[in-house]
Amino acid sequence: MLHFELVTPERLVRSDEVHMVTVPGTDGDFAVLEGHAPFMSTIRDGEVLVQKAPGAAPESIAIRGGFAEVNAKGLTVLAEHAG
Repeated sequence: MLHFELVTPERLVRSDEVHMVTVPGTDGDFAVLEGHAPFMSTIRDGEVLVQKAPGAAPESIAIRGGFAEVNAKGLTVLAEHAG
């Protein structure tokens, strides 16, 4: 499982173990699974899609601006606004 955190300046929005997350990067959407290579990207306004399990319907979370980082601990999305 992939550890996923979604954070805004005001609060921790989500911290969860998930299957896959799709993020709206400024150069295009990208999906992150467990074991993804280290990666950093700025993000554009859009929807983060969180898939809890393989084959499950994704949950959509609207975000505005920020950046995403993938490292050995998982995926962290630091958004200007989420909701």
